[in-house]
Amino acid sequence: MPLNSKAVYAKSDAAYVPFASRRSTVHSKNGIVSCTQPLAAAAGHKILSQGGNAADAAVAVAAGLNMTEPGSTGIGGDMFCLFYDAKTKKVHALNGSGRYPGEATLEKVCEKLNIAPGAAGRIPMLSALAATTPGAAAGWVDTVEKFGSGKLSMEQILQPAIEMGENGFPVSELSSNGWQKSEDNIRIASPNFREMLKKDPSAKDGVRAPLPGEIMKNPTLAKTFRTLAAEGKKGFYQGRIAEEIVKVVNDLGGFMTLEDLAYHAEVGTQETEAISLKFTGQDIVSKQSPGTDGEPNQGVEVWEHPPNGQGIVALMALGIMEELERTGKIPRFSEAQHNSAEYLHAVIESLRIAFADAAWWVTDPDTEKVPSKGLLEREYLAERAKLFSPDRAADILDHGSPAHNHCDTVFFAVTDSEGNGISFINSNYEGFGTHIIPAGCGFTLQNRGANFSLEAGHPNALAPRKRPYHTIIPALITNVADGSLHSVYGVMGGFMQPQGHVQVLLNMLAFGYHPQAALDSPRICIAAPTSESTDRTIFVEEGISGEAIEGLRRLGHKIEVLTEWKRAMFGRGQIIRLHYDEGSLVYSAGSDPRGDGMAFPLL
Repeated sequence: MPLNSKAVYAKSDAAYVPFASRRSTVHSKNGIVSCTQPLAAAAGHKILSQGGNAADAAVAVAAGLNMTEPGSTGIGGDMFCLFYDAKTKKVHALNGSGRYPGEATLEKVCEKLNIAPGAAGRIPMLSALAATTPGAAAGWVDTVEKFGSGKLSMEQILQPAIEMGENGFPVSELSSNGWQKSEDNIRIASPNFREMLKKDPSAKDGVRAPLPGEIMKNPTLAKTFRTLAAEGKKGFYQGRIAEEIVKVVNDLGGFMTLEDLAYHAEVGTQETEAISLKFTGQDIVSKQSPGTDGEPNQGVEVWEHPPNGQGIVALMALGIMEELERTGKIPRFSEAQHNSAEYLHAVIESLRIAFADAAWWVTDPDTEKVPSKGLLEREYLAERAKLFSPDRAADILDHGSPAHNHCDTVFFAVTDSEGNGISFINSNYEGFGTHIIPAGCGFTLQNRGANFSLEAGHPNALAPRKRPYHTIIPALITNVADGSLHSVYGVMGGFMQPQGHVQVLLNMLAFGYHPQAALDSPRICIAAPTSESTDRTIFVEEGISGEAIEGLRRLGHKIEVLTEWKRAMFGRGQIIRLHYDEGSLVYSAGSDPRGDGMAFPLL
């Protein structure tokens, strides 16, 4: 029988194929890379093998993911990271999010959109008006400079991704699926659409989205990476790349200038103070192993990146749940009650309360006062917990909930042989972002500007040189007893992210799940009202029991069960957990089955 010359999947839109599968938790003594793409994990693994540390490897993974999964992430987007320094036992936070153009005002943007300032509305996702300054390029450089080993050059770190772009790489299943769904938008949004589609003489315009298993090349992105490696931030935020960014944004009706890009290169990436919440309740501690230095366990401390990111939502929700347990409004849930109606109701309502505050308060702390400390005070959380009713779903809260949910981000975790860990997240926002490609650059520009409020006087209202409410959030856990690293973890997916953080963390800490099982477990996702709708649907992943679903409905929740490809709404997470055995540090990792990825251990 002749060999099939077609791709592994012959259909352009191959249907979801049910399959029986299991993943084991992966273990290593010398470090692990866990991410959504095996080839990107291999890039990070290579850097660790060459003597780089977790921060060096993380940037290699970010670049590799830009090649292999551009529908989720890229150098035209933003990044945040939390870096745990094993020597100092300190958690460092790096904010690599971009700002809105300096010449744009709320009035100018509303005029272009033909709406009155303060009226209901938002910037369209595919509009050049949604483009904010790319923060990832500066963030990658600063990550290596601040936290890297100093043993490898940027050229060495980016080389695996460069080789994939120049020589080609086989496209994975889920990445191909997203590419195919976005092909029309890439064509519509960008005059340079051919750069990020596969050559095919029989296809429309001679290009199309790649199928799973087909070879894809992106030499223009490889050229962008070579420029960044050789010239640093200057190579991206000045010169050819910067000029092409400005040209395409302005040609399509946006406001970006060369001064905006130069400004970000100078002040864009910020090292900030991570925010945290301690868990010391017996229901949490009883499931924990001792600290990595062998000290008696005194609970854990959960770390998130501060606003303008939404990590504070996860901390607030966890704090509210602790308060509900302390006051007897919810029980100490047994293992048998995992994902029961009673448990999920407590998770849902705690998240709703936290999101209501975040929708108002989370914004750029450089332009507005964000009361992060006050929002996490026990007294405040106790007051907010009074809104919870164990018998019914709560009424809509004053400031609303998140706007919508997507899973178009990449989160990954890396640890190294020295005990360092990095929680790294990089995103275009929705799919390929704006889908707008600067000529000769090989990447799309993000659409984070769509997250601004167009309501004058709102803390998150659009303004010049302002950063919007940001969805992407990295997370870490340390042991209170000795400050040692407990876990590096995160869940990607727009406004699903803090929801995933809460559920995955409680899977590990309250119910004793190992890393892979904590990710495998089915999840829920709160839908949120938009300006046109007050839909308060709770999306429930297949695998949660019918008894739990009916119980939630009796409590007043509107439930929709999602199966097959629709499960992408529930995000894709990664976990690396640490412990000691016979005096050796052991890393144990899981990678979400909702993604193409894997946990790749170092020998």
